Amino acid sequence: MNLIKAQFYNTILLAALAATVLTGCATNSANAQSSTVIPPSLVTPDKVESRIGTLEYKDGVPTVETAERVRDTLDFTRALNAYNNSFRGASAYAMGKGFQSIGAEDNSILIFSTLMDSRSLFLTGNTDTVYYMGIINLSEGPMVLEQPPNGLGTLNDMWFSWIIDIGRPGPDRGKGGKYLIVPPGYDGPLPEGGYFIAHSKTNRVLYAARAFLVNEDPKPAVENIKKNLKLYPYTPGGVGTSIATALDGTVRLAQNPPVPETKFVEGSGKSFNTIPPSDFGFFEMINENVQQEPATSYDVELAGQLAAIGIQHGKPFKPDARMKKILTDAAAVGSASGRMLNWRYTVAHPEWSYYPNSMWSNMLWEGGAFFETPPPQFTKEGMFKPYPPTGARTLDSRIAFYYGYTLDSPGMIMRIPDGGSQYLIGFADSDGNPYDGSKTYKVTLPKGVPARAFWSLILYDNQSRSMLQTPPRFPRAGSQSYPSPAAEAASDGSTTVFIGPKQPKGVKRGNWIQTDPEKGWFTILRLYSPLEPFFTKTWRPSEIELQP
Repeated sequence: MNLIKAQFYNTILLAALAATVLTGCATNSANAQSSTVIPPSLVTPDKVESRIGTLEYKDGVPTVETAERVRDTLDFTRALNAYNNSFRGASAYAMGKGFQSIGAEDNSILIFSTLMDSRSLFLTGNTDTVYYMGIINLSEGPMVLEQPPNGLGTLNDMWFSWIIDIGRPGPDRGKGGKYLIVPPGYDGPLPEGGYFIAHSKTNRVLYAARAFLVNEDPKPAVENIKKNLKLYPYTPGGVGTSIATALDGTVRLAQNPPVPETKFVEGSGKSFNTIPPSDFGFFEMINENVQQEPATSYDVELAGQLAAIGIQHGKPFKPDARMKKILTDAAAVGSASGRMLNWRYTVAHPEWSYYPNSMWSNMLWEGGAFFETPPPQFTKEGMFKPYPPTGARTLDSRIAFYYGYTLDSPGMIMRIPDGGSQYLIGFADSDGNPYDGSKTYKVTLPKGVPARAFWSLILYDNQSRSMLQTPPRFPRAGSQSYPSPAAEAASDGSTTVFIGPKQPKGVKRGNWIQTDPEKGWFTILRLYSPLEPFFTKTWRPSEIELQP
């Protein structure tokens, strides 16, 4: 019996000892877990040197001074992003303001009957074609645009987002036709036929088109535009709506009222500005656009950037002195971004050069018209072969484009021979130096310039990105003889153009473009209806070379 008791007590003692051991192990394990070493990558030192200065902390908590410095940096970063990402919206709005300044109110058409010249401040406008353009106001409902034949152009919303092409690149294919432009949020009846229907995300739409000269004379094109272009409100239930559709009770049949006369405003020879400012006024202008358009007309990421700096639909924009200083600084750096990515694009994007070891460039080949995927290949069978979507916005090419150029359309960057137009941009001479208006340069276009319609070389002012202002008012050379004499080819078929303040001896007027000795410049070589040698790069212009 005593033996049994002894065994019983020994069993209890062993169990107690085991429990004690297990408890100790658990305690040691918990202590081990609570004392895990924090990786150095997670530790914020008390002092960190950064590009915005010394950042100070106490056990990871920023000092008040550091918090204020970081807040200013966040505000600056968001303001810089807002400047670069919304420049397109400010530019579209500035165009409308410029139109209004010479009497071209909404729903009227600004036309350049004797072509645009250097007195009008437009981002890289041309003096080769008859421009006609306007702001279409959809705030009271859909509008009908009757597009004349033989034109080409596009409709963009007030963020320069593409809506639809018109004319030759559009569904009417240059034959002309009726376009029905529908405002955001419209839920009324639409016609069954008779119209090309386009939906806008903004209440106002930018309409921009051009027409070619006929026998080097703008008058026939102008007469065609004024005779056939119509702009008026859409009548629900009118032409385009069948009686059968009305029988379901969703639309009332109506008669189309007489088409009102279109108001044309002459732009040729007028001095006015369509370019947004590059100082604090930029943010005031983009705020005006934000207030005028629906909050859903631009993407939420951009809306967040703008809201973070005090620009939000339906709310007043009232930056304090600190914020105004930050916005002014962001505008300066934003402008520097656009200038670096144009004049000094080789610093960040040498691949924008169109030819190897060349200063001729075009940023649109990187991401196409929508700044995402390069434009499709065009096969010998006449079919398009798209590239797979990248899923990423080519931000630098978008910044560069909208800082110096306007409008957005797939027709601006296509690989189709004999269709649309193509552009080669020159910011520097053959040595990589920017062009000096006090010096003389030379460029040679080899025989067989690949442009079925015509070609032109136009100079632009570095500051305004508008046509260079010189006494002729048409700073160009080209194969057309209007508005200045055509450039003449040499006996070998090549064409040489001199660019400088004085006409070189022995050089004809059509082969010389005058510069201003006080101003720098850049140039665009335009090829209208480009041919295959341009796309295969078997034809290549010379670099623009400084003359001794």
